Amino acid sequence: MSPNKHHLKDMKMKLTDIAPMKRWIELENDIHARTGLDANVFDPDGYRISQNKNWANRLCPEIKATDKGQSFICAPAHMNIAAQAMRTQQPAIEECDAGLIKLVVPIFVNDEFAGAVGACGFLLDDGEVDSFLVNKMTEIDAEKVERLSEGIQSITTDKAVSLGNAISGKIQRLVSEYNTRHQTS
Repeated sequence: MSPNKHHLKDMKMKLTDIAPMKRWIELENDIHARTGLDANVFDPDGYRISQNKNWANRLCPEIKATDKGQSFICAPAHMNIAAQAMRTQQPAIEECDAGLIKLVVPIFVNDEFAGAVGACGFLLDDGEVDSFLVNKMTEIDAEKVERLSEGIQSITTDKAVSLGNAISGKIQRLVSEYNTRHQTS
């Protein structure tokens, strides 16, 4: 067995092994362009692999700009929903503690979890931002939270499910291309 061949049992898969960073950023931008959601690709540990940002609303950048917002709202939502997606190997849809949709689609190569694609930032169905909780967790003034929450778009559960399936299809194509390139003869 040559040392430069990718064998899943021997080494941990990196997303940039599957596709170059440029392709992952294109996927993030494509999701945002088609839906308006903030989309990011995450490694298996839940870290964004690019610095690419396309915000879905005015509230999320303010939440993420605070250490408490990132630590108590954004990161736990991603980790919990990504764990569900990893466990089921299917897209998972929930709301973060701020009351906004978080969609996570797992990336698997064979049986190895290689990361996830997340999309977030809209209200799910008839949901609303939990201004009280955002204020308590982040210490952002409640009136400012209300102001920044105005005009946040909604997405239906059905559309979110369809989006999750579409993202899964795009991921499957990238993984299939990777597998084709790395088939052993």
